Amino acid sequence: MRRTPAPIDLRALQAFVAVCETGSMTAAARRLGLSQSAVSQSIAALEREQGADLFDRDSRPPRPNRAGRALLELAGPLLEHAQTVSARLGAESLAGTLPLRLGCVDSFAATVGPELIRAMSGPARQITLWSGLTPGLAAQLHAREVDVVVCTQTALTDARIVEVPLFSEAFVAVVSRRWLEERAAGHAQGSTPDWRTLADELPLIRYTARSVIGQQVDRFARHLGIESPRRYEFDATDPLLSLVSAKLGFAISTPLCLWQARHYLDEIAVLPLPEGRLARREFFVLHRQGEWDGFVDETVTLTRRVLEHLIRPALVRAVPTLPDDALRQA
Repeated sequence: MRRTPAPIDLRALQAFVAVCETGSMTAAARRLGLSQSAVSQSIAALEREQGADLFDRDSRPPRPNRAGRALLELAGPLLEHAQTVSARLGAESLAGTLPLRLGCVDSFAATVGPELIRAMSGPARQITLWSGLTPGLAAQLHAREVDVVVCTQTALTDARIVEVPLFSEAFVAVVSRRWLEERAAGHAQGSTPDWRTLADELPLIRYTARSVIGQQVDRFARHLGIESPRRYEFDATDPLLSLVSAKLGFAISTPLCLWQARHYLDEIAVLPLPEGRLARREFFVLHRQGEWDGFVDETVTLTRRVLEHLIRPALVRAVPTLPDDALRQA
């Protein structure tokens, strides 16, 4: 069975072409800035790997034989293409124009994401944006399908992945404003309702357990002693708030999720939940060690600026009962 030739070594091919064009190993070595011995060894390795002699050793100076002429005809375009690829890669690397693939959880992509793209993408840097659930984004980072990830709680198993704290947000109880108004009208002497009232009188509308936020809300609800049948579950905040606004139950969500579905803010009210270890959702930036460090630093700085000067003030105006520390920088 005939052996499959090894892939062409481009440096050896360059030496072969130089010998053909200059007519000697010595002249080829001078052109390439190598020793004659290095050129001779490259040619010998090329012939060995391809399983064929490339020169007629009986002629002086050495001339390519039939196999050598065939290789010489193919070598020019191959070396030219390799040089083009190298030059383009070098130029793009120096200019910082390699496309950066950024993956974000949905609530971040829909709120902070547009501001990041607007501020950080341009002629000198192209950013493509993915959104999804934390487990899928972490898997994409490990598979090198994305370069940088903004996500929530993770269980890192790869020491090459760096986790940079970004910010945290408090879980809050969300209920229909109409439900509160109607309840107040029917309880003239009653106390102001709190989260316990909601848990006693309404079912909990949940995020699905396949999402990290769904798992976190479930743990927090159990910690608070909220026992509610699993009746309504959603991957996204929009359908969740649509049921809340329709007075079908209450939900536990976060400021960023509420801002993502802000067209419902006129229809819902927010009540604080007890503080504690399980009461907050933390965000992190993940990237490979030694890769995109500058972009990550910019992301942290810009995200904190957007939260402090854009999203927090808008949320406070729309939801005056939002806790003061609802958004907290890491």
